Amino acid sequence: MSVSQKNGLFSTLKQDVPASIVVFLVAVPLCLGIALASGAPLFSGIIAGIVGGIVVGALSGSQLGVSGPAAGLAVIVLSAINELGSFEIFLAAVVISGVIQLILGYAKAGIIGYYFPSSVIKGMLSGIGIIIILKQIPHGFGYDKDYEGSLKFVQSDGHNTLSEIYHMFEAISPGAAIITALSMVVLILWERPFMKQIKLFQIVQGPLVVVTMGILLNMLFKTIPSLALNTDQVVAVPVASSIAGFFGQFTTPDFSQILSPAVWTIGATIAIVASLETLLCLEATDKLDPQKRVTPTNRELKAQGIGNIISGFIGGLPITQVIVRSSTNIQSGGQTKMSAILHGVIMLICAMAIPNVLNLIPLASLAAILFIVGYKLAKPALFKQMYALGKEHFIPFMVTIAGIIFTDLLVGIVLGLVVAVMYILYNNYKKPFLFESDKHLNDNYLHLELAEDVTFINKASILKTLGQVPDGSKIMIDASRSINICQDVIEIIDEFKTSAQYRNIEVVIKEREKKGVENQRRAVEFALKEI
Repeated sequence: MSVSQKNGLFSTLKQDVPASIVVFLVAVPLCLGIALASGAPLFSGIIAGIVGGIVVGALSGSQLGVSGPAAGLAVIVLSAINELGSFEIFLAAVVISGVIQLILGYAKAGIIGYYFPSSVIKGMLSGIGIIIILKQIPHGFGYDKDYEGSLKFVQSDGHNTLSEIYHMFEAISPGAAIITALSMVVLILWERPFMKQIKLFQIVQGPLVVVTMGILLNMLFKTIPSLALNTDQVVAVPVASSIAGFFGQFTTPDFSQILSPAVWTIGATIAIVASLETLLCLEATDKLDPQKRVTPTNRELKAQGIGNIISGFIGGLPITQVIVRSSTNIQSGGQTKMSAILHGVIMLICAMAIPNVLNLIPLASLAAILFIVGYKLAKPALFKQMYALGKEHFIPFMVTIAGIIFTDLLVGIVLGLVVAVMYILYNNYKKPFLFESDKHLNDNYLHLELAEDVTFINKASILKTLGQVPDGSKIMIDASRSINICQDVIEIIDEFKTSAQYRNIEVVIKEREKKGVENQRRAVEFALKEI
């Protein structure tokens, strides 16, 4: 890192420090919840959050992305620990996944992230925003049966995202509901323009006020039995009795099964899923960045790989970049990667020094913060904007949202991508060539002008059009503008020339004048030679 880069990081501390505290507050319960859902020690989630902040944050080229344990890997981790029979053996698989990610980074596999359409990425952001709101409604009312950080439709408690809200009404906690309501009032006021004009409120972030107020109310409610919060309605960081006990929560991997195919299969699975989720979140984070900076994807894979190697070596869960934390960072005013690094440092210090204070934070306060994050990700204006772009953008956008809400993140993205690709295929089917009746049809003379790039996707349309050429006519196939013609299409044209001899059709081929790559030129000349 150059001196100018370092100066740039420290020059924005006024914005990055408050943002890092907000991200830390949101990240702690998410780390614990994902560890719980993964069937791993709770502290393994904290370790992954620390490594994701400090190590990945320092090595990554992303200025606003925040990494840590991800809900998308919880099911994989849970089944992997059960299959391997030991958390320590599972950690060896995490180390392997990091090595594989490092290899992927050097192999420049990060380019995969650029092949996802903007409509799908925006759908992912809106879908995450909606799912955050739906998932946090029960937590906001004190019904905390499902773990924090859950993104799946079918939940760990047997309910789904929507039925959980119904069951919430059977066990509303008055104390949690009051904290949520007051927190929402504070956060909404903090967003008002007149509040932002006051210098003090520019420095102190609304979420910090909300968490402080939540802690004070929690302490007050302990004296009022009807309003007192239960232990599952507050943050629950493992508390060590001493420094030795704190470091005793770190675990080393068991490499005795390192040659086991199961360990390598799980390691490869984690590497692929974590890399894909990271690249998708990276693309989404760059779109949210007010400065529109572009993150080097291969560098990100390397950073994630090193992060997972270290996390596995010291007892942490696998790491990815996480859109919930990243979007919270952006909306809290983070400017550089220093906010991500500092959130990891704060997590380490607080978990070591003041875990009892963290355990006073009501989940209802954090639910209120996430309500605002979710709304900003899924603003109605974005839906209007996507609708105005046309159905080829709006439908993949909506399919992605629906898929994320009713399945999970990766499945929703795949569904949106499939629909987007179908529109691409359909448009390619329609536009492999240019044909206008007033320009390209004169006295039974047809003129078909091929596009610059004609691929196998265009086979059906070209075959159908050539099959409709009337007997006894003349047709010019104009390839003068074509840069690339797929061999499949060349064969179709070649076969049409042969059949044209029996239908009294005169075929004229107009080739590209500019010489291209030698092999391509020879292939085109061979197939498109005039009769």
